[in-house]
Amino acid sequence: MPTYEFRCHTCDDTFEVRRPMSESGDPAACPDGHDDTVRLLSVFARTGAAAGVAAPAPAPSGGGCCGGGCGCR
Repeated sequence: MPTYEFRCHTCDDTFEVRRPMSESGDPAACPDGHDDTVRLLSVFARTGAAAGVAAPAPAPSGGGCCGGGCGCR
């Protein structure tokens, strides 16, 4: 079940709520009972390879601001 992060405008507290995706847009009261909250944009990052499986190497890009096709350097 996803976790959504909220901030309370009244007490400026940040808190998390676990709920189904179908309820992601529903309002949430802060732990202190205030209703003036807003959902924050949460960022999830994953690094490394999973269970020993190496990630493929990135493809060569040719470099340069235009991909290397125009000869600028």
